[in-house]
Amino acid sequence: MSVQDISGFGFAIRLVASNTFPSGITITQFADDADPFDTPAIQLADKAMGLNGDLVVWSKASPIEVMLNIIAGSDDDINLGILAEANRVGQGKLSAMDIISLTAGYPNGRVLVLNTGKITNGAVGASIASAGRLKTKPYTLTFQNRTGNPG
Repeated sequence: MSVQDISGFGFAIRLVASNTFPSGITITQFADDADPFDTPAIQLADKAMGLNGDLVVWSKASPIEVMLNIIAGSDDDINLGILAEANRVGQGKLSAMDIISLTAGYPNGRVLVLNTGKITNGAVGASIASAGRLKTKPYTLTFQNRTGNPG
């Protein structure tokens, strides 16, 4: 009988943003009060029923979304805040238009590589929770494709 060790301790991300961080940054300062690295399920196919009850299905391309929850005020939060602000558009402001790749290294040695991505959501300031502590900063990135086997 084998033991399945599902520990997340030691998880790290290497993020490269084409213009803002072309040499890349390493992210390890994950929050304790929200899921540090979350990849929600994506829709792989769509379906319908024909007039006479025949099932019709078709494959569907879907973006791959990743949410990072980072310790507020940490170096990783500062870097992701820089990335978010660099890619935010606004009157009189140009976007960095970064193309992002992300390599996630799991403690079991598996690697997930996400590519052709954009930062799609990011915190614009520090929020404070009713408990008196700074709130965890969520950052969402969306990618076109993946390689590797994080399984």
